[in-house]
Amino acid sequence: MIVLKLFLHIVSAILGLFIAAKLVPGVDFFGNYFMLGVIGAILGLANFFIKPVLKAVSLPIRIITLGLSGLIINIGLVWMTADVLFPKDLEISGIIPLAETTIIIWLLSFFLGLHGHRK
Repeated sequence: MIVLKLFLHIVSAILGLFIAAKLVPGVDFFGNYFMLGVIGAILGLANFFIKPVLKAVSLPIRIITLGLSGLIINIGLVWMTADVLFPKDLEISGIIPLAETTIIIWLLSFFLGLHGHRK
């Protein structure tokens, strides 16, 4: 079950970056599909391993902001992956394209069932 959830995080990140690069103005991808897979895999791994720790640490702020800081955490992870780790392959110019890319990835992971509890 954990391996499936990790796989779905990686798939949603890869698909989200691909869709954002095609549809969102201000998101440009300059690499090949293999590099898109690498970037998506790293983003998916960050969402799987780092995001729960950040959510736990920021719990008081998340309560005060009614969960809005969770979006800031997601934006930070996408920004870290795009502009810090892979600045030559993936360029996201501006906060609006960054937020749109983050929302696309979140929606894909939501529809893939990563936010629901299944038995």
